[in-house]
Amino acid sequence: MSRMKKRYQESVKEQLQSKFAYKNPMMIPKLKKIVINMGIAEASKDKNIIQAHVNEMALLSGQQPVITKAKKAISNFKLRIGQPIGIKVTLRGKRMYEFLDRFCNIVVPRIRDFRGFTPKGDGRGSFTLGLDDQQVFPEINLDEVKRTQGMNITLVSDAKTDQECIELLRLLGVPFKNLPVAVAA
Repeated sequence: MSRMKKRYQESVKEQLQSKFAYKNPMMIPKLKKIVINMGIAEASKDKNIIQAHVNEMALLSGQQPVITKAKKAISNFKLRIGQPIGIKVTLRGKRMYEFLDRFCNIVVPRIRDFRGFTPKGDGRGSFTLGLDDQQVFPEINLDEVKRTQGMNITLVSDAKTDQECIELLRLLGVPFKNLPVAVAA
């Protein structure tokens, strides 16, 4: 069992139960999946750049990403049907908890001028954050990076409100602005 899942089972569930007073233990929110998304529309002209980003995403996530393709043609953006426009990975289970552990403890301290993520969810129990540069991940070899590329990381939970989701993520170790950081025991 990963360190983050063990922490969730032993301490986070109890703290959420005491704060929100759930009637049923099955109502306690849990993390369902993590989706990492990277838009590569401007890199779609060069197959080598796309393959380099796919390899980087596979290194940092631990599984092979899916290349998303355009469903519609948009002439103003010079976009054709079937043209690659993004890369995504959906992490669940053991890989999800291991990625979250590495992200909170290794990647976030490497972000330059970081003051915490804004505690604002999507209203349905999910939280999305954006990174400007993939080079903060230690798995990526900086000598092989041809161009910097940002990404979105969506943490999907089964919480009913943003407050429950933010509290779950805060207790798991995600640092937020103006909220105390929960440190692993």
